Amino acid sequence: MLAVLCLVYYGVIRLATGRWNSTFARVWPVAGILLLAFSYLEWRGRLPHVMMLAILAICVLIILTCIPILYTMFVKENDACDYLIILGAHVNGRVPSDSLERRIRKAEQYLKSHPMTKVIVSGGQGKGEDITEAEAMEIYLWEHGIEKERILKETASTTTRENLRFSKALFTPEIVTVGIVTNNFHLFRALLIGRSEGYENLTGIAAGCNRILFLNYMVREFFAVVWLWIQRGKKKSG
Repeated sequence: MLAVLCLVYYGVIRLATGRWNSTFARVWPVAGILLLAFSYLEWRGRLPHVMMLAILAICVLIILTCIPILYTMFVKENDACDYLIILGAHVNGRVPSDSLERRIRKAEQYLKSHPMTKVIVSGGQGKGEDITEAEAMEIYLWEHGIEKERILKETASTTTRENLRFSKALFTPEIVTVGIVTNNFHLFRALLIGRSEGYENLTGIAAGCNRILFLNYMVREFFAVVWLWIQRGKKKSG
């Protein structure tokens, strides 16, 4: 049943996005095929017990990792941020992607209700982008009534860590309160990275995401967070 659900979900992603190769989506047919193979082996009585235990352990690890990711989505926003940092996401030519537009709209709402807060739009230019992600965000905020003098740009970063590392050059992170604006599924990892980069007064501001793709994003975040924890463990042991 799980195998069929994985394959069906891949089809739903295809219908929702119009693409077969959406970010991380190909994990679903792979998972479906593997689960079908495991089911066949189990039916034939050839699936080793150690394999069953490994599958169970992976499921438990996924659940335990997703708990803090989900919890972070609902933590109350700080009402006194000196700066917001909007983390970059893909731009289609000059138009913000759905994920990025949701981040900008969330920041816009916060900025309009907190007129003393400044915002850093952070993101470089990647494949398929005619302008930097920071420029796309800046234009959107201008057009929606946010004053130019409140907007600072960081245009060199290509990853979440670089977003936060390079943005630090625009203020003193030790003495100001900073709000990270990103999609809800990404917020936990972004806060982990921010704290590892020296941000002391850090809070998260969660934008929404495409509901159909939410499960896909959560599985992707599981692997990203586990990899981040592994990298931190290596640094500590080194």
